[in-house]
Amino acid sequence: MPTDNNYWGNPQGQPLQQPASQQQPEPQPEQQPQSAQQPAQQPEQQQQQSAQQWQQPQPEPQQPQPAQQPSQQWQQATGYAAPAVAPAAPYQAPAAQPQKSRGWIVAIVVIVCIFLLSAFAIKSCTDTMSSFTSLGPSFNSSGYEQLTEDAIAIIDIDGTIQYDGSACSPEGLKELLDEAEADDHIKGVVLRVNSGGGTATAGEEMALYVREFSKPVVVSSAAINASAAYEISSQADYIYVVKSTEIGAIGTAMEVMDLSGLLGMLGVNMDTITSADQKDSSYGYRPLTDEERAYYQQMVDDINAVFIDNVAEGRGMTKDEVTALATGMPFTGVTAVENGLADAIGTREDAIDKCAELAGITDYTTTNLYFSEYDFSSLAYLLGKDRSSTDEIAKLLEAAKNGNIN
Repeated sequence: MPTDNNYWGNPQGQPLQQPASQQQPEPQPEQQPQSAQQPAQQPEQQQQQSAQQWQQPQPEPQQPQPAQQPSQQWQQATGYAAPAVAPAAPYQAPAAQPQKSRGWIVAIVVIVCIFLLSAFAIKSCTDTMSSFTSLGPSFNSSGYEQLTEDAIAIIDIDGTIQYDGSACSPEGLKELLDEAEADDHIKGVVLRVNSGGGTATAGEEMALYVREFSKPVVVSSAAINASAAYEISSQADYIYVVKSTEIGAIGTAMEVMDLSGLLGMLGVNMDTITSADQKDSSYGYRPLTDEERAYYQQMVDDINAVFIDNVAEGRGMTKDEVTALATGMPFTGVTAVENGLADAIGTREDAIDKCAELAGITDYTTTNLYFSEYDFSSLAYLLGKDRSSTDEIAKLLEAAKNGNIN
C-alpha cells in the first residue's frame, strides 16, 4: 500500500487525526503545465485514495465579521484567554481656558446706576406727594416757605394759552395766584408774558382770575404778548413792553378747512351720517354753505366782543376805542404805548420795581412761583413727542437746576 506524508501507520488502515495544535499545513505541489501532469487516475483508484486520505475540514465561506477586539486577537494568536484589562477612558481634549471677561465690571456699573435711579425716583415721588399735600406748586430755593420779609412773586406765562394744567392754563395760573394771595409776605405779582395767544375761552378765564386778584399785578412783556395772552395782560395794573415787543393782535379767528377738491382728485368720496344737515359743516369734507358761513361768522363776532369788553374794562378805555384797535394785527411796543394798549417801555426789573411801588414797599426780595408741571411726566411727555422745542427742554432743565422738579 502506498505511503504518504499525510498518513500514519494504522492496523485498520484508517487515517488518524492530529491534534489541532500539531496540525501542519499540507504542502502543495507546484503546479505543472497541463502537458507535464500525470495521466488521470482511474476513477476507482481515485475513490480508494480519497477514502484513505486524511481529510481537512473545508473552510466555510467567510462572512463579514465585526472588527475583533484586542482580547479576541490575543486569544486567537496564543490559544489563551487575554487577561482582563480595564477599558481605557476615551480621549478628551483639554478644556479651553476661559478668557478673562470684564462682564462683571459692566454688571456692577449697571447695578449702581439702577440703585441711584431708584433712589432718585423715590425721592422725587416723595417730594411730589409733599407738594400735593401741603405746598401745591413748586418753588425755587427762595420759595415762600423760606420768606421772612416782603417779596414780589414772579410768574412766567410762556407758551400757548390752553388747558394743559401749566401756568399757561386757567387751572395752573389760579393755583399760583391763590398761593400768592394766601402768603402775607408776598405783596404783589409780576407776570412775565411771552405768548402769542391760544384758546379764547382759556384766555377769558385767566383774565378773570387776574382781575379778581387783590394784590398789585404788573406785566412785563417779552418778545410777544398777543391775542389771548394780551387779554390776560389787559387786566393787570400796569403793562411794560420793550420797543420791539409785538403786542395786541386783538381779534378772534376760526379755521374751517375744505378738502373736498383734493378728495375729488384722489377719487375719495366721503359719506357722513349725521343727526342734522349742518353737523358735518366743520369736518372739511365739503365747502360751507352761505348759511353756515354766516352762522360761524356770528359766533366769531360774539367771542371777539367778549375780548373787546375785557380789554376795555382792564385798560380803562371805551369799547369804541378798543374796537378801533381790534384789527387782529399786533403793534410794536412803541406804538402800543402811544395808543394806550401798554403803559411804558421797561424791562423785567422795571416791572418788579413798579409792582413794589404799587404795593407800597421799598425793602423787598423776589421769588419765582412755578406750577408743578415740571415732573417726570413732563419729561416723559417731551421724550414721547415727535419734536420738542429747545425752549421746552431748556425750561425743564432750568427748573431742575433751581430745584423745582418733582
